[in-house]
Amino acid sequence: MRIALADLDDPQVHAVIAFHQRAMIEGSPPGLSFALDLSGLRAAGVTVWAAHVDGQAAAIGALKILDQTSAELKSMRTLPQFLRQGIAAALLETIIAHARAEGIRRISLETGTGPAFEPALALYRRRGFTNGPAFADYELTDFNQCLHLTLD
Repeated sequence: MRIALADLDDPQVHAVIAFHQRAMIEGSPPGLSFALDLSGLRAAGVTVWAAHVDGQAAAIGALKILDQTSAELKSMRTLPQFLRQGIAAALLETIIAHARAEGIRRISLETGTGPAFEPALALYRRRGFTNGPAFADYELTDFNQCLHLTLD
C-alpha cells in the first residue's frame, strides 16, 4: 500500500470520488449528503490523499481546513474490494499526522447513521473521535451526527 497526495487528474481517483458520491447520495435522505465532488476537493484549503494497492487507487480521504486550529475530515472512502485490509485506518493516521504537523488542534467530521455508516463510525471511535455538537454550517438531525478528535 502506498499513501500519497492524490492526483486529482487521475481517472482512478475520479472513480473513487464518484463511487463515494453515489454511495452517500443513495444512503442519505434528500439534502443530507455533504460529500464533496471533484471541484469541492480541488478547493483552496482542501488536501486529498489516495491510497494505492498494487498500482490501483483503493481509497481516498481529505482534510478541509476550517480555521487556524480546526479542520474537517472529508471524503473518506475505500472501494469495496479493498475493505478490511487496514487501508482506511492507515489513511486516517496519515491525515491526522498532517493535521497535527499543520497545528490543527481539532478534527471534526459529519456523517450519517445506520448500518451503512457503522464500519466508518467504528474506525473513528477506535481512533478516539467522540460525538459532539454540530460545527461549521452543519445542523444535527435524526440522520446525521458530528464527531470530534482533539489533537495533543
